[in-house]
Amino acid sequence: MDIVILAVVIAVVAVAAIGGLVVTTTRRKKTPPLDRSAPPTITAPPPTEPRVGEEAEAARDEQRRTIEEVDLPPSGATDATVAEAPEPPAAPEIETPAPTAGRLVRLRERLARSQNTLGRGLLTLLSRDHLDEDTWEEIEDTLLTADVGVAPTQELVERLRERVRVLGARTPDELRALLREELLKLVGTDMDRTVHTEGGVSSEGVVRPGVVLVVGVNGTGKTTTTGKLARVLVADGKSVVLGAADTFRAAAADQLQTWGERVGARTVRGPEGGDPASVAFDAVKEGIAENADVVLVDTAGRLHTKTGLMDELGKVKRVVEKHGPVDEVLLVLDATTGQNGLIQARVFAEVVDITGIVLTKLDGTAKGGIVIAVQRELNVPVKLVGLGEGADDLAPFEPEAFVDALIGD
Repeated sequence: MDIVILAVVIAVVAVAAIGGLVVTTTRRKKTPPLDRSAPPTITAPPPTEPRVGEEAEAARDEQRRTIEEVDLPPSGATDATVAEAPEPPAAPEIETPAPTAGRLVRLRERLARSQNTLGRGLLTLLSRDHLDEDTWEEIEDTLLTADVGVAPTQELVERLRERVRVLGARTPDELRALLREELLKLVGTDMDRTVHTEGGVSSEGVVRPGVVLVVGVNGTGKTTTTGKLARVLVADGKSVVLGAADTFRAAAADQLQTWGERVGARTVRGPEGGDPASVAFDAVKEGIAENADVVLVDTAGRLHTKTGLMDELGKVKRVVEKHGPVDEVLLVLDATTGQNGLIQARVFAEVVDITGIVLTKLDGTAKGGIVIAVQRELNVPVKLVGLGEGADDLAPFEPEAFVDALIGD
């Protein structure tokens, strides 16, 4: 019996083994052999075709635009040129400066607000019933405090003493007329206050523009004054070239160029720290080439104690004169510096021939007597006065308007 069971088990195992072998053989016949020498191939799934009414593009957040709404590049432009082309800078707007004639009214109004300490103080003292020595000393102190200067003060007091003694009884109107007359004598009504910019013709027959050098120490507003003077000249119908010969002060050329662009005046400049005389020479050369009316040269704001720098200023003037004579040398002084301004004036006058004075910051100070003092010191007229921070706050100096502002109406 055991033998029979063992035979059945052996038969079943044999049948199972034969069946597995047949299945394996069949599978090997259906599967091709693997070619390990060929590179693996990655097959992307085929794109799904859009059905009717669907978009054939990927979804996006941007709202679709019509062809009229799309900014197309110019004809012939490539993607690279469109991407790299920078936007052109906006051209500066050319301003029309205020006429110089209208500035005289503002001159009187602004000076009247700040100078009445001098004029009205004198009128108050002169109106006393009895003018004793103490009163005359107060009059002298008032004049000296206003920076009129010692010698002009003594002259004015002596003349006032004599005329008041002759006049006797004094009404306010008589005193005002008397004081106005004497102050006008000190300020001077017969001095030539024209800013000369006529130019001329060289020995070679070349027409050259008028040349104006602007000099002065740091802090007086020299570069700003040069820019404002350009506006004055443009307002008078002249074409202007600016020379940025202040190569020692950072951004001085940029500042001057900004002033020029506002009125359409070109600025000639050189490298920072370069030779100022070379820049000044090139500016005049360009002025001749462009047939400009005036060339304004802004020089460095030299400290008057620096001998070497003052010599450099003399060199600038000599180099410019190779083109022809310099028509004006304007010294810019700060009206608030008083007697220190006179020291500066003396030193500059030793280096170059000063032909005119520009007083800046004349408004906001009661020391208007500096006009009298500096003219007496240099025997040179005040030609322009700065009245504030505005672009058109540089005005021609007019003695009558100045004195009227001092004493009031």
